[in-house]
Amino acid sequence: MSKEGSAVPATSARKTRTARPTVMPGDDVGAAELGRRVADNLRERRQVAHLSLDELAKLSGVSRAALSQIETCKTNPSLSVLWKVAVGLKIPFAELIGESRESVSLLRRNEAQVLKSVDGKMESRPLARSGAGPGVEVYELRLAGHAAHVSEPHAPATRELITVLQGSLKMSVGEETYVLGVGDSLVFAADQHHVYENPGGAEARYHNVIVYRR
Repeated sequence: MSKEGSAVPATSARKTRTARPTVMPGDDVGAAELGRRVADNLRERRQVAHLSLDELAKLSGVSRAALSQIETCKTNPSLSVLWKVAVGLKIPFAELIGESRESVSLLRRNEAQVLKSVDGKMESRPLARSGAGPGVEVYELRLAGHAAHVSEPHAPATRELITVLQGSLKMSVGEETYVLGVGDSLVFAADQHHVYENPGGAEARYHNVIVYRR
């Protein structure tokens, strides 16, 4: 990789593979409400698309049994599973976890449903209510020192813009790896394997914008 603060390809990191951490949505507080919204939205979007559970299972890679448990609020699905379901339904992630869209949407910091990893090393806090903007989602990401988060490929033609607010970022996109410092930004195609990694010892913060094809 290249010097800190630049966004240039680095070849040495291509041989390194990072284990995939399990990520769960939210804390105990608010998890039940999030589960209910996901169940309602999944059932509604699946019926609108005229898909059976078996058909959606084939499209998403999530088993029929797991989809049934999500629809009946019998499980809290991982963040990875939710992404797969959204891709299978061909809808933005926010449409799966969010509420109905309003003309004006205010989100107080203490109202945001934070998505956390099980080990607590990664947080994703929405900066707008789910579904507030057409085809665009904005998050504040927090990543503990020397931690990494592996993201499933998003829907085709989805793009991300990530900006470093604090600390640094080692961003792997497909076979390429980039190092970013404070104020640096990277735009990339998010419909492929990508990994966020904090190479520093202190917590790092980022702004993450996800744009879906319309």
